[in-house]
Parts: sequence; structure tokens; C-alpha cells
Amino acid sequence: MAKTADIATGFHGDKLYQVRARLALPILIRQAKAAGQTISYEDLAAELGMPNPRNLNYPLGCIGDELNRLSKEWHKEIPPIQALVVTKGAAVPGSGFDPFLRERGKVWKTSVERKAILKTYLAEIANYPYWDGVLSELGLKPAPSKIDDIIDEAMSLGGGEGPEHKALKEYVRSHPECVGLSAGSAEGSAEAALPSGDSIDVLFDRIDRVVAIEVKPGSAPIHDVARGLFQCVKYQSVLQARAAFKGDPRPIAIVLVLGGKLPNALIPLRNSLGIAVLEEVG
Repeated sequence: MAKTADIATGFHGDKLYQVRARLALPILIRQAKAAGQTISYEDLAAELGMPNPRNLNYPLGCIGDELNRLSKEWHKEIPPIQALVVTKGAAVPGSGFDPFLRERGKVWKTSVERKAILKTYLAEIANYPYWDGVLSELGLKPAPSKIDDIIDEAMSLGGGEGPEHKALKEYVRSHPECVGLSAGSAEGSAEAALPSGDSIDVLFDRIDRVVAIEVKPGSAPIHDVARGLFQCVKYQSVLQARAAFKGDPRPIAIVLVLGGKLPNALIPLRNSLGIAVLEEVG
């Protein structure tokens, strides 16, 4: 069977994978410029309006092939930006990326060695200074953002905690399984205080991990959901800083739990910030 990298060639054609490649590359460049924020296959597919994330193999292969071509034309290596697309929960790209590693002479025997190689590439992608030049050379525009007004509104002070918000918060606190923890395990704490003076809606402080939850009910307007995404970024930074100061090695997960669906307009923001979102909970 032919490798994806061998058959997903030609960037400016009319085939569906080529069209998707031209839509996906500006999104990946946005992620690269956001400190190399990775994006899952599922989240990228959602932003592209693709029902099946598995169909990303050809667009990503097409992007890799075109960046290889451009590297030769410029006589300067361009990092393989498709490495930013990772398997959810594993934080590494799928096996479809391996041909691009082998083309660069990379050899590994274990998954640990492969992950170490990929970390090097992720750093190169984040630090590459010419992504705007790549877009210009290929006749592409930056990924569009049409939510400036939503973000501006999110900067206003939020309203009080209504009964729907309280009910959802209590549901999450008493049902740890809804955020991926063991059913029947200890309940979480509500309004957990942070050194920054903020309080987290629900905190699960486990022996092996810390899971912080921001809750938005199904009735929350779009600007309030956007505010929740930014609140998650803040909580993550504060919790990580506290853990570093205390020498706490436990992994920290931050999740935005929604009573409704994440508005489509906020999918790019979620992807850019790298926040996990659970929808239609409770």
C-alpha cells in the first residue's frame, strides 16, 4: 500500500485533499505561532468541517510534501508543521508522519525515542520565524478570526451565578466520571481557592493528578463561554506555577465543562488555546 507522503502530492490542485490542505495550513501556522500549541486530529477536523478525522492523512501529507518542495526552493529547511497534529491523549502525531521523520534520517527503536525526536521538531516549529513568509509564498492568508467582538465582550464582568450554573457545578462535583475520573471515587471540591485570589468551580485533587473544572451552563451566551476558555488558561498557569514552587510532580488537567454545545465560532479559539472542552454534560 502506498504511503500517504508518496501519493498526497500537489498543493494547488482541485482534489478535495488539496483544498483541505490549503485550508489546514493557515490553521497549523496559527497553532505554531501560539507557542507551538498542538491540535488533535479531531479538533482540526472539526475546525475544517470534516466529519471523519481519519481523512486528514492526505491533506497533512500534501502539506508535508509542499513544505519539502519549498525547503528545496529556498535552500533552507522548513520544520514539518504537520507534527503539530497529534493523537488525542497521546500528544504525538500518528504513524502517517513517520515517513517525514525517516526522510530526515531519524531512526528510533522505541516509542520513547520517537517522542523525544518529535519534541525537538515541536520546538523548531514554535521557533521558526518565517511562517508568514510561507503563507505569502503559497498565496495563502492567515487563518481568519471573526470573533474579536466576542472576545471584547468576554472582557466585561460576568454576571452572578444562576441556578443552572449551580446545578451543573454540583453535578460535576459529585460525578467525577463525567470528566474521565473513576466512577464512585471521591467527589470534588467546589469553589477551590487559588493563590491568585480566583476560585475554581470544581477541583479534583487526587494522589496521582489534579483536575480543575470551569463550568458554563447550557444557557451561557457565547461571550461567557469564550471567557471560560480564557479562565481555563489562567487556572492552568496558576496551578502549574504553584506546583513548580511546591515541587509537586502530579500532572494537571484543565477542562471547560459545558451544559450545551461549544459554539462553532469558538472552535478556533479552543484549538488555539489548547483547552479541553466537554460538551452537553449533565
